[in-house]
Amino acid sequence: MTDLSKVKEKILEALSESKAPLSSKEISNKTGLQPPSLIKHLKILKNEALVTALEGNYTITAKGKEKLGLLTIDRMKAEKILSRVPMENAFSFYADIDRPLGISSDSLNDLCDKLKSVDARSIEFHTTQGHLESWTTFLGDIELSKRLKLIKDANLKGKALREMLHKTIKSRLDELQKIKSQ
Repeated sequence: MTDLSKVKEKILEALSESKAPLSSKEISNKTGLQPPSLIKHLKILKNEALVTALEGNYTITAKGKEKLGLLTIDRMKAEKILSRVPMENAFSFYADIDRPLGISSDSLNDLCDKLKSVDARSIEFHTTQGHLESWTTFLGDIELSKRLKLIKDANLKGKALREMLHKTIKSRLDELQKIKSQ
């Protein structure tokens, strides 16, 4: 994220997290930016081709996603992210520091499955420490890592955390499988 102010980064992140185009009012609500400042920054982002606007609704462009570090995933990249890793690179579940559970995941799909049954305290530990974000970045999925950070920032616990992580990872697995099969 070179030469991108915090304000512009915040706007791009709000747009990247949305499944649909956002009005300036919606962007203002998501970012906390006041309309005059927001409009000024949106105009600059539009001139830099980082966002597009149609009928007052804004979307992030591929160039905007790239600027945020959200790489475009092609079939080969999706295959790599979905593939198994050697056991020395597997995600190992811990109850706490120096307290391994003896449970590992060697793929994103395996991680998703194991999240359904592993001890909730382990899930909370790894989420608060950013371990899931780090491992998905290691796999090459910056987009999923950013989604997991949002979950971490929401400070969910127990069942709510487990369900949100599972839903988010499962959704991303579906996206990657679709790309892989194209």
